[in-house]
Amino acid sequence: MAEFTLELNDDQKQVRDWLHGFAADVMRPAAAEWDEREATPWPIIQEAAKLGIYSLDFYAQQFFDPTGLGVPMTMEELFWGDAGIALSIVGTGLAAVGVLANGTEEQIGTWIPEMYGDANDVKVAAFCSSEPDAGSDVAAMRTRAVYDEAKDEWVLNGTKTWATNGGIANVHVVVAVVDAELGSRGHASFIVPPNTPGLSQGQKFQKHGIRASHTAEVVLEDVRVPGHCLLGGKGKLDERLARAREKAKAGGGERVKNAAMATFEASRPAVGAMAVGTARAAYEVALDYAKTRVQFGRPIIENQGVAFQLADMATQIDAARLLVWRASWMATAGKPFTAAEGSMSKLYASEVAKQVTGQAIQILGGNGYTREYPVERMHRDAAIYTIFEGTSEIQRMVISRALAK
Repeated sequence: MAEFTLELNDDQKQVRDWLHGFAADVMRPAAAEWDEREATPWPIIQEAAKLGIYSLDFYAQQFFDPTGLGVPMTMEELFWGDAGIALSIVGTGLAAVGVLANGTEEQIGTWIPEMYGDANDVKVAAFCSSEPDAGSDVAAMRTRAVYDEAKDEWVLNGTKTWATNGGIANVHVVVAVVDAELGSRGHASFIVPPNTPGLSQGQKFQKHGIRASHTAEVVLEDVRVPGHCLLGGKGKLDERLARAREKAKAGGGERVKNAAMATFEASRPAVGAMAVGTARAAYEVALDYAKTRVQFGRPIIENQGVAFQLADMATQIDAARLLVWRASWMATAGKPFTAAEGSMSKLYASEVAKQVTGQAIQILGGNGYTREYPVERMHRDAAIYTIFEGTSEIQRMVISRALAK
């Protein structure tokens, strides 16, 4: 187990600088165009694949970094480049985490490579959990998976929403109810292989921010998947459901692992790192502007009202990064989030991103409100961090429950 450190090693610094170069030279020049087009930036994803950034090998290296800092460092640099394009590049990772958190070794080895494709034939994947009536309230999920024992197949029916890459993905990971009486404890995750009949894209959403990332409904109509597409296998599912039923009869007891929650718990610090990247980008634009914008005969950074805002922004960004790094290290070191450290990192970093990008607009004044400068786009993008993968209100609930134990 690596000791917690705030110092990146030489290899990590090289990766960071490499990612920063890609973000600065490839992503940023294209950011405004793809935001306006509201379309998946396939050429940028393919360029990332050619360089090795969009690949199973690269993300595996970062995921298994013994310090835990590989993933947050990667997310911060890419989202510093542009949040919408970055989410198109890393969105597949949520589906991959879903398989890593719940799947067998064989399933991991089979399906995660299918999610990425290769540099000549780039693919994406989608994690499908939220529903029109079940966002944060996973217990209200209606998508059903029924086992057809005669054919050893699962039949899925329902509608998913807010799915990144939904409908355009090569592989969909779908969370469904297998035992409605158990609430959220009766959920399981399934792989829906490419070209499976019955899966279709529903509404594609036109969004306030992260517009270069594809977000859509996924409709499942009598979708049949082989038994081996149940993540973890049927034997493991039956054991888990039996334990949950026994606990329910006994009136509660220890918490039983939920398929969707296992994915979100693993990804919360990564979302915090995304928020840090966007906040840092807006702060840097505001800082440069404050140094060069002259009003009343001097740069506006010499005005205390502006300088103090920048001081607060820098402090908040550093504090958010420290929370994210701590949670990421804890997760890698196998230390439980007894005080909801993962939720803390996501909550604080998300709120900082919204605040800092708003302050950046204020420092730029009228210019900040126009699309000539990137901070208005960054502010639109930042709004999502307090919403997806658990709203800020949900994070506060998780934290408060941890405190009450």
